[in-house]
Amino acid sequence: MTNTTVAQPVAFAKPGASLLNADDHTLVMIDFQSQMAFATHSIDAVTLRNNAALVSHAAAGFGVSTILTTVAEKSFSGPMFEEVTAPFPGQALLDRTSMNTWEDEAVIRRVNEIAKPRIVLAGLWTSVCIVGPALSALDQGFEVYVIADACGDVSTEAHDRAMDRMVQAGARPLTSLQYLLELQRDWARTDSYDLTTGIAKRFGGAYGIGINYAKSMFNAHEG
Repeated sequence: MTNTTVAQPVAFAKPGASLLNADDHTLVMIDFQSQMAFATHSIDAVTLRNNAALVSHAAAGFGVSTILTTVAEKSFSGPMFEEVTAPFPGQALLDRTSMNTWEDEAVIRRVNEIAKPRIVLAGLWTSVCIVGPALSALDQGFEVYVIADACGDVSTEAHDRAMDRMVQAGARPLTSLQYLLELQRDWARTDSYDLTTGIAKRFGGAYGIGINYAKSMFNAHEG
């Protein structure tokens, strides 16, 4: 009988390699448009718009390279939600004919110009417009993250199976509030403290209500 010794891991006060930061990824916001939202039933429209706004404001505030893309904007799907575009004044929206964003040459040119190794996706619908670029980017060697509660589909089943398929292929799921707090990650980062808490108070649901309460009642401070 042999004894095997397992080495004790050593802890270090440093972030894990899979955590996101503002400089290591491109955020792609896909098809947050009226026609797509009409048929979205896996998440209610108010929550969807709120979460999309949280993500876009977080990305803009932290200076994340962001691509905004629509499908058939003028002929069928309508304009992108104003709360998604507002944090990026003057930025061109890349309109496509392809359901799979990764098959659009203009989008791919922009991805290559930005040249970041990670892709973060949010949009409508999960099973078509998010699965397509997620699987395509993974095939081409990118790390892919999907903001699950800033995506929606025609049914809960469609959304859940799409998330399963992407996770099984290697994509990493997260939520909109998680995305914001992962970019901040340390309340000692005072340069982005007001930005983060301001976005959370505006779009962070019960967490934002709690921040408002603590500040108004006790002048409390995170960290």
